Amino acid sequence: MLFRSKKGKLIYSVLFFAVCLCPSVGMLIAKPETSSENRQLSEFPTLKTEEGKWNVEWLSQAGDYFQEHFAFRNELVTGNALLHGKLLETSTADGVIQGKNGWLYYKDSLDDYLGQNLLSDRSLYNIAHMLSMTQEALNEKDVKFLFTIAPNKNSLYGENMPYYDSLKITEETNRERLTKVLEQENVSYADLYQAFTNQDEVLYHARDSHWNNKGAALAADVLMTALNKEHDSYTDEPYEVRKDYTGDLDTMLYPLATTADDEVYYNKETTYAVAGKINSNFDPRITTVNPVKEGSLVMYRDSFGNALLPYMADAYANAYFSRGIPYQLSDVDTMNADTVVIERAERFLPEMSQFPPVLTAKEVSLTGEEESTATDVAWDVKMKPQGTVVQVSGRIKEGYLDTDSRIYLRINGTVYEAFPMDIADGDRLDDNGFCLYMPAELALADGNDLEVLITKGDKYLNIYKNIIEEDIIQ
Repeated sequence: MLFRSKKGKLIYSVLFFAVCLCPSVGMLIAKPETSSENRQLSEFPTLKTEEGKWNVEWLSQAGDYFQEHFAFRNELVTGNALLHGKLLETSTADGVIQGKNGWLYYKDSLDDYLGQNLLSDRSLYNIAHMLSMTQEALNEKDVKFLFTIAPNKNSLYGENMPYYDSLKITEETNRERLTKVLEQENVSYADLYQAFTNQDEVLYHARDSHWNNKGAALAADVLMTALNKEHDSYTDEPYEVRKDYTGDLDTMLYPLATTADDEVYYNKETTYAVAGKINSNFDPRITTVNPVKEGSLVMYRDSFGNALLPYMADAYANAYFSRGIPYQLSDVDTMNADTVVIERAERFLPEMSQFPPVLTAKEVSLTGEEESTATDVAWDVKMKPQGTVVQVSGRIKEGYLDTDSRIYLRINGTVYEAFPMDIADGDRLDDNGFCLYMPAELALADGNDLEVLITKGDKYLNIYKNIIEEDIIQ
């Protein structure tokens, strides 16, 4: 009856607006909120741009800022997530899948799990041939090469996935299909999926998207065995289990109410040291030294490399770990490395096709019949100076490339093989792209003739001819 009277309605209105204002007023007194979603929060917008013009996006930017910084955000997010998770068994975080029995899964792995939006055969070839070309270039320098895929958690342990099984399109995955093409391209590949499926024990965290320390030790053992690298195997090493690990998915979903997960800690002491200061094993570049070991490693990795790093670093006198994309293969010369390892999470395989490594192209000889065709088949051809090298890239019109067609560039009579690649075009991937890096003094010389050739059966088709001018230089 209270809120039916005029006085009651007034009290209700005041209370309602007071509650609504709490987050805003709280911003003045509370500490700034931090993100639990592995992303950078927006900064408060300025009224004018760097160019001195009025910022026409100020209102929308201010709205984004308030949405991300209002007081008690994490408390409210956590409370909402707990209500949905405990009562409805659903996730309120865009990147998290609420599984069964307390398990959480990374939503970016869902396409792989369902067998949807699979890469084209050409895209798979682009990845495999890109790795094959990289391997060949390194082997010519007497550098060992190894590629591996860190399996998605639900690829190995899908029994706690929710209702999605009924939505599966196919059991095929990009990982399985790529593995076959890697074999065709003779790429040195370590199959971690097979290694993990041979284990009875669960070696991934229930509330994180990654393997635990025991899983990382197994992965390191597989990699170094494939490299014929002398190393300490942790198979029989004693360890203890502590319930003190906070999972990435748990933090995203319940920023203030995480549940401690089990983690494995080996009793064995490592002998490596980190050169310089780092914040964590997820830093973009980490260098390690080990005075009692031999060899030099360059490893390109993603977040699965966090737990993997100590085991790899402990086996080499010098090691360099990079999360930079594209891979800067000049690192190999800088580190005088004798081994290169590329580790990529299964869920990130589509990105691999879009970012060829920065590797100066070598001259090649073409043997076979060459045939001229329409000279406008290659398009979007451009040259982008990047320090001492120039990136030459472009696309081939649809229908001209076979699944395994190679792409070559001829500049002033000298032929180079280009990396095949995918190019993001809106929401789709164009699998007919190419990319090549060459010294700037060669690429940008006056009067250069540029031609593009592709393989078609046992022939070479000349599909593009142009004189390098300013219109294609960015």
